[in-house]
Amino acid sequence: MGRNGSGKTTLLRVIATLLRPTRGSGYVLGFDLIRNAPEVRHSVGLLGHHAGLYEDLTPRENLRFSLEMAGRPFQPSAVDGALEKVGLAAERDERVRGFSAGMRRRLALARLFLRPPRLLMLDEPYAAFDPAGVELVNGFVGETVRNGGSVIVVTHDLARARASVQRVLRIEDGRILAGSGQTSPDEDAVSAAESR
Repeated sequence: MGRNGSGKTTLLRVIATLLRPTRGSGYVLGFDLIRNAPEVRHSVGLLGHHAGLYEDLTPRENLRFSLEMAGRPFQPSAVDGALEKVGLAAERDERVRGFSAGMRRRLALARLFLRPPRLLMLDEPYAAFDPAGVELVNGFVGETVRNGGSVIVVTHDLARARASVQRVLRIEDGRILAGSGQTSPDEDAVSAAESR
């Protein structure tokens, strides 16, 4: 958590190797952020503010393109299964340009379902989601952790993340504040974190 402009999104983009750090060093799952960027990219998945979709393509075409860019085979049954999981099976052959913000977020989430990351990073994942979408996000967080992965969630809406949060950290001016972590947040810890 942190105020707008505190560095939360920048941190996720550095971890995902979308931005190169200006100084210092870092490792993600044992891989150096600079020297092993391809290995880092292969191991992480990021749901950012923008869905990164091609508007003139259908959901199936967007997912196929994503798989091909990652060097993975297109399996129609897997793609259809991911679209079913996010509630877009009926819209699989419609152009994305007519989709609502929530539908676009669902499609971006389907892309992550097809390539489950070892480190899942979600930047304001509840934006534009209805209650079913929130449940979908939290379910994916739980599934990632049960499968041995890790998750970083950046959010201003801690109440929606409450079911899946294990620790709360605050970031300010690009630095994680010392002693700001909360393990197993109960109602008081969540309320205190939200009020800061």
